[in-house]
Amino acid sequence: MKLQLVRPFFSLLACFGAMLIAPSAAHAQTAAAAFSLDDVAARAKALAAAPYAAPVSNLPPTFSSMQFADYMKIQARPDRFEWNDADTPFRLGFYHQGMQFNAPVRINEITGSAVREIPYQPERFDFGGLNIDKQSTQQLGYAGFRVLYPINEGGKFDEVMSLLGASYFRVIGKGQVYGLSSRGLAIDTTSPGSEEFPRFREYWVQRPAPRDRQLVIYALLDSPRATGAYRFVLTPGSDSTLDVQSRIFLRGDAGTLGIAPLTSMFLYGPNQRWPEHLRNFRPAIHDSNGLAIHAGNDEWIWRPLNNPRAVAVSTFEVDNPKGFGLLQRGHAFHHFEDLKDRYDLRPSAWIEPQGNWGKGRVTLMEIPTADETNDNIVAFWSPETPARAGQMLQFAYRMHWTMDEKALHASNNAWVKQTFQSEGEQLQPNLIRALDGSTALMVDFEGPAVANLPPGTALEPQVSVNANADLLETQLQPNPVIKGWRLKLHLRVKDPSKATELRAALAQGGKPVSETWSFQIPPVPPPPAPAPAPSAAPAPATAPPVAPGTATPLPAPTRPAVVSPAPVEAPAAARQPAGVPVFPR
Repeated sequence: MKLQLVRPFFSLLACFGAMLIAPSAAHAQTAAAAFSLDDVAARAKALAAAPYAAPVSNLPPTFSSMQFADYMKIQARPDRFEWNDADTPFRLGFYHQGMQFNAPVRINEITGSAVREIPYQPERFDFGGLNIDKQSTQQLGYAGFRVLYPINEGGKFDEVMSLLGASYFRVIGKGQVYGLSSRGLAIDTTSPGSEEFPRFREYWVQRPAPRDRQLVIYALLDSPRATGAYRFVLTPGSDSTLDVQSRIFLRGDAGTLGIAPLTSMFLYGPNQRWPEHLRNFRPAIHDSNGLAIHAGNDEWIWRPLNNPRAVAVSTFEVDNPKGFGLLQRGHAFHHFEDLKDRYDLRPSAWIEPQGNWGKGRVTLMEIPTADETNDNIVAFWSPETPARAGQMLQFAYRMHWTMDEKALHASNNAWVKQTFQSEGEQLQPNLIRALDGSTALMVDFEGPAVANLPPGTALEPQVSVNANADLLETQLQPNPVIKGWRLKLHLRVKDPSKATELRAALAQGGKPVSETWSFQIPPVPPPPAPAPAPSAAPAPATAPPVAPGTATPLPAPTRPAVVSPAPVEAPAAARQPAGVPVFPR
């Protein structure tokens, strides 16, 4: 009798609780019943069991031969955004096919208990006066899509996320402009000639309820050696976040899987001497200026980026990472002085792993570039164990797209604010400075760990340098302007054709109180040999120089650097692999 009374009571309580669920939560539960990550995973698993089928172009010549400037003229019409007539704070705009975006991606909408495809309609686009036969568009489709949300002003829909080309996407927060990009997966990025670019071939977007402030996106990934199921939860804000869940199915063996890969651009900055750019009015040009790592043992590492003379790869053994990312430290306008591209407003991307990722390493790849139109920086984490055919791997992480880099650090830690490199010099008896052929480096540390020290506190620098340089002088002094400390290093490089590696940290009583500054002076390849005398048969092409050093330079890979989001010019077709994005602004 007692049990009969208790069970109806709890049934009634459960019903009453269901009535209290917020409408948006109830909407999310209903949508989850219609479609979930399990559905995408089932498709990815089945896809991995079948032979790979490469995407087939459906572009007529008008679109396949289109130049970048013409492609930029094709814009989604705001009055035809998806959900314009729906009671939701989000909108979807679509990218048209063209150029290397030669195979359509399918985009679906999840509503309630139903899933439907969003059909391609040429009427959604303004073709910008291009002479296009409308009949030729009937069999085309979408290349990707963008997400809009009133992040800056109420009632004004601004773009907060873009998904276009291969598995690339970008996110921004309030007051930010697009900079670096991310990918769903990278495969053998640092292996010459063997990198492949997985692509998102289909998306499912969950229609948000009126009060929803998050957007849920599912994606199906495909490539010759892997398939994948992804769930993205986008939360726009002052710093937007993207929660990522992935299940990866291996079709074939892969030497290196790049998890949470980031792609950025670094042309030059004060940490690297580039005399050929001294006449440019901009003090720095980059989307990111350093790789930051929070290792599983709680060590923080900061590696300033380089634009090297030969392709270089640096690896950091990081087991169970707590975080890593490509950061844009220093957002003051005077660091860049660029009114057009606004590098000062470009966010950092910080990866916060969820769960234990196990043993692995963070890899940084730096590719030479002569201008800012090429993304030449790649960073990712990869597991220690090589991926083998038949495996299924799962990873979850939160991405922070932020301009508040200081918030990433704990209060008991100091970080590098900036790094300067210059020619070494000596003060002569007549007080005139003279260059002495050495290299000078200045590193400014800031943060609560050093700003709040009592007057007279003694800090000691911990500095090490590899065998390719002699450390001539080390000096540490307070920097009252930033409430921090400045470390000055004076060194002489022995062999410029080899990489010079330095590490430094601030310590108190032998215990580090700052992150580890890990710096590389890239090798300078020897000048090319004189061209041989003309002959009847052409000489075979020679490989690019391979400079020895701690960071391993590689021959230039057959796949080129990804085209940067800067819309100023189109890349040469020979440098653009199919499906890699040209991000319109």
